[in-house]
Amino acid sequence: MSSKTLPLLFINLGGEMLYILDQRLRAQNIPCDKAKKVMNDIITTMFNKKFLDELFKPQELYSKKALRTVFDRLAHASIMRLNQASMDKLYDLMTMAFKYQVLLCPRPKDILLVSFNHMDAIRDFVRDTPSILSQVDETYRQLIEMYTPLSGGEFQLIRQTLLIFFQDMHIRVSIFLKDKVQNSNGRFVLPTSGPVPFGTQIPGLIRMFSCSGDEVKRVQFRSAGNYSSALREGSFEMYGERVIKLGTNMYSVSRPVETHMSGASKNSAQHTKVSTAPNPLAKEELNLLARLMGGLEVRKPANPDSRFRVNLFATDEEEEEALISRPDELSYEVINIQATKQCRVSALLKATTTGGEFRPVTYGYKGPAGQRRASSDHG
Repeated sequence: MSSKTLPLLFINLGGEMLYILDQRLRAQNIPCDKAKKVMNDIITTMFNKKFLDELFKPQELYSKKALRTVFDRLAHASIMRLNQASMDKLYDLMTMAFKYQVLLCPRPKDILLVSFNHMDAIRDFVRDTPSILSQVDETYRQLIEMYTPLSGGEFQLIRQTLLIFFQDMHIRVSIFLKDKVQNSNGRFVLPTSGPVPFGTQIPGLIRMFSCSGDEVKRVQFRSAGNYSSALREGSFEMYGERVIKLGTNMYSVSRPVETHMSGASKNSAQHTKVSTAPNPLAKEELNLLARLMGGLEVRKPANPDSRFRVNLFATDEEEEEALISRPDELSYEVINIQATKQCRVSALLKATTTGGEFRPVTYGYKGPAGQRRASSDHG
């Protein structure tokens, strides 16, 4: 497991979240000033210096629930509010999109180019706001400083760490299904044709060498795919052509996106039993999470009346149905962390750990059919 994976995971998932929210804000005809405020507030919080300083420290990945908590707080960093079903769908879309990108990266090192594609789009969102733009540019510098010196083997370890994180996620996404890059069971279809990774040759030739290193024989064979040479290597600088398209915005107002649980995922969720054995790492993870979220400076809006709700479903009825039908094992409970004072962190640790076992603290209210709904105020 690589201890340098968390910044890439956070930035790429954050980029996908911004793509989706931008699409929904435009699709629901939210006034431009409110939509811009939402995007600016989220990006400001996402690239907060104190937060990023904690994020870029070498550390293990957080659990799925812990990371979801960070993004729940980030999504509610402005005047926009999401109900639990919409937040679940948002997180599903984010994770499946980045999983697809990691799987399709020609080389492990290209994960950094995917990250730069997300960063380029984020920079474009705030191009008219110099103060936020400087935060984004500083993150570019941190990414370049940390990741460009890494070897191919270190990037392979990062890729493996990401794939382990994503391995049990098989949510069907309408865009992927329509483009025939995802099967009905939620698993992705990997291409066997197209450009080969930069620095490699097209399959089809075997060369044999003597003990002295001289080439003595060539044998050609027919490869199963239709391969072509790589165009050129993408730029790993702050500005430049990335070449690779993975990580660019795939959403538009005219192309709605739906998610569905695959049959395999539902069955596995129904048969999954939560382990009651104490988790010795839970307390340590909660400490790290509290410190990380202490850097998330979420400001409450001056005018509470300016808040509005965004629905990631076509109708409120679809949102209610999604909340009821989603297996409990796949719904992420929200951990409400107040990390501004050490005493609060200590109190939280005492309340959420018993013999080292992690017990999430949740908050909300009962919705239809007794289903728990996330509070509308996550401030």
